[in-house]
Amino acid sequence: MKSFFKIVFGFILFTILISCNPVETVQETISIVKIPDTGSVNINYISNKKPLKPNVLIKLPVGQIKPENWMEVILQRQAGGLMGHLNEISAWLQNENNAWLSDDGKGTGGWEEVPYWLKGYGNTAYVLQDEKMLEETKKWIEAAIASQRPDGNFGPVRIGEDGSQDFWANMIMLYCLQSYYEYTNDGRVLEMMSEYFKYQLSVPDELFLSKIHYWQRIRGGDNLYSVIWLYNRTGEKWLLDLAEKIHKNTAPWSKRDNSLEDIHNWKEKRESTDWPDWYSNLVDWHNVNVAQCFRESAQYYQLSHNDNDLEATYENFHIIRKYFGQVPGGMFGADENARPGYDDPRQGIETCGVVEQMNSDEHLLRITGDTFWADHVEEVAFNTLPATMMPDLKSLRYITSPNMVLNDDKNHRPGIMNQGPFLMMNPFSSRCCQHNHGQGWPYLVENAWMATPDNGLAAVLYVPSEVKARVADNKEIEIVSNTHYPFEEDLKFVLTVPEGEVHFPLYLRIPSWSDKKKLKINDKEVEIPAESGKYIRIDRKWKDGDVVTLSLPKKLKVKKWERNHNSVSVNYGPLTFSLNIGENYVKKESDKTAIGDSKWQEGVNKEKWPSYEIYPSTAWNYGLVLNEDNPEESFTIEKKKWPESNFPFTVNEVPFIIKVKAKKIPEWTIDQFGLAGELQDSPVLSTQEEETVELIPMGAARLRISAFPVIGKETNANKWELKIK
Repeated sequence: MKSFFKIVFGFILFTILISCNPVETVQETISIVKIPDTGSVNINYISNKKPLKPNVLIKLPVGQIKPENWMEVILQRQAGGLMGHLNEISAWLQNENNAWLSDDGKGTGGWEEVPYWLKGYGNTAYVLQDEKMLEETKKWIEAAIASQRPDGNFGPVRIGEDGSQDFWANMIMLYCLQSYYEYTNDGRVLEMMSEYFKYQLSVPDELFLSKIHYWQRIRGGDNLYSVIWLYNRTGEKWLLDLAEKIHKNTAPWSKRDNSLEDIHNWKEKRESTDWPDWYSNLVDWHNVNVAQCFRESAQYYQLSHNDNDLEATYENFHIIRKYFGQVPGGMFGADENARPGYDDPRQGIETCGVVEQMNSDEHLLRITGDTFWADHVEEVAFNTLPATMMPDLKSLRYITSPNMVLNDDKNHRPGIMNQGPFLMMNPFSSRCCQHNHGQGWPYLVENAWMATPDNGLAAVLYVPSEVKARVADNKEIEIVSNTHYPFEEDLKFVLTVPEGEVHFPLYLRIPSWSDKKKLKINDKEVEIPAESGKYIRIDRKWKDGDVVTLSLPKKLKVKKWERNHNSVSVNYGPLTFSLNIGENYVKKESDKTAIGDSKWQEGVNKEKWPSYEIYPSTAWNYGLVLNEDNPEESFTIEKKKWPESNFPFTVNEVPFIIKVKAKKIPEWTIDQFGLAGELQDSPVLSTQEEETVELIPMGAARLRISAFPVIGKETNANKWELKIK
């Protein structure tokens, strides 16, 4: 009996204690996961509806993530630069006789150029919440909505000889409409898109995405993306029928046995080169098409559930890089079109190709959750994109290469494919890139944070930013990451929890280059496994003012490009380094140095928008002298003061430099095409004096040698053959 009373008394006492001092029922759990679990469905944000494959990561509506620190400076420069004022410069964006502003969809101006520009301009407006830009954006969005005709079609009227509609420009405008809807929740967008897609579904297959309109057939994946986007908001099953129809009529990006006749891009090869068997592995080799469209199979995978479709996209990525991407910076050498026999690091990529590659990586990151795509978008964003433009973002060049020692208004064909002044920094020139370049930076910000299926939040792209998001059961929180990454190792996340505390999982991406990492929560170090290429999942009850610090120490690594003459590149975390070449800028008149199809508005102030040539003022033809046993020991890192401008992408404002021994290779000269001579096999013989040279982050180098020859010893070195001009 006494035992019974003891038990009852103990139970009563426990109940009193619990009511006075609650015990957390769920303890903090920290784990390493490959991807977030898709077994649940996020209740706060729209993701893939059944029968689609679940999203691994879910994009937040535009405007919920704001840039901080150096990222904000870039977007402000973009708003004040070429993209922000292109509607005052470009003839395709003027109001008069513009096909996007006309009642009948006809006009001499505007086609792909308007929506290309609006993708970057509008989303920069949303991210910065710039009132003037928001007003200008709305003007074009209203025009696009008003352009819808009774049959559901909209936009410029472009009919081919076979009677088929060209849908390409509309595919781009759909992106703009979707962003506008995410920012405003304007229901007219859903109604318009629904009517438009009903029209597309009614078009006979023989007239849908017709081959007579080259771009639309290649780029049908963009159309597919928008159909899936709308399905997730309306659930209308017939949209899945349209998705099947789009995939069936889009160029087959998973096909590996294409004939030369199947490949419709402009084709060229080196005179001494036969058409290789591997050239049949892609249906198109145009640089922007590859960067933009290689993901179509993975987009269809969401509907097909066929792993082969997903695998095809990975294969596409690796095929282009196996034959044309054995170079640093994340891109590939296909100056306009990839040409067998032209795979040197002096071959370039369009600025369009750079931003479309980033957009594709972001799509694939959401579909798969694979950190590979996050690593790659950072590689391209930090090392290639900044160098495509002048530091003030008021002009850009069509083509940028990993090895590029001259930026002038001359013709460099056939060294590069294009005939004309395609290396010039010119605000009036390079029609597609001139309008399309603006999407790169705002899209990077928009995808920095993503929701997860378990009602959590994931930091996936490490740019300085502030996010407002709903987690758990519709609780709003804020996280600020005001970092100098990728130039420093610490990522500090400060949480604001208005309701005091909320329980949700927070995911932090571990980059593949990170060998070591440290995690602190409120200054308390936490043990985590030494795994890379995955996510740290922190599942806990978060409180207002909590601070998470993820330290990602960087190590110098030398990468050998065996398929490109055993050249090497130097990496430090996500950053790749280039030779510090003195840059001599020569101002030119933009209208006299633009390519042939350029058009600008009458009366535009040419003095306000100059062009620039860039010439080397120091030697560039160096090979590196490396420690054979441990090449990483050959380098010394020197940190510099963070730039007052908060813009680290210029020669004089980089936050650190690397010093290394090198020797000149006198026979390595600018060749008859006005380009850096093609690489020859390393190791290379040089009898020149040994010097110490400086390397700077590749993104800050508008003149660059990023793929270096290696100097050898007399017994094992190859003599560099002088190429006569």
